[in-house]
Amino acid sequence: MAVDQLSNTFAALADPTRRAILARLATGEASVAELAEPFDMSQPAISKHLKVLERAGLISRGREAQRRPRRLEPRPLAEATDWIERYRKIWEANFKRLDAVLQELKHKQKKTIDALLDEAKPKPNKKRRTR
Repeated sequence: MAVDQLSNTFAALADPTRRAILARLATGEASVAELAEPFDMSQPAISKHLKVLERAGLISRGREAQRRPRRLEPRPLAEATDWIERYRKIWEANFKRLDAVLQELKHKQKKTIDALLDEAKPKPNKKRRTR
């Protein structure tokens, strides 16, 4: 069974801690300790989040002597963005059509109101001449 990369990406992005980790990695690579620093959780808990991000292909692990810095991998995010963009374009077209329908309804409503107001206006009385 093929792995659904898009589902893995969205599942990994579903957690705010993982999104914060990705935001941090967008500024450059970092070690586990550096990534754990702003969070009120243990390093093993951060490591679990990192494993989810790695399995989703959103981050990779480097090797510099004893250090194992993590870095952002942009491809899965780009694929998710492309997928979202297709639907944004569809919704944008739908909203444009809805706007056109609403404008037409407003125009028709204004014409109807104007016609009713014209009918309700008192007609000027023609004065009869009396001789």
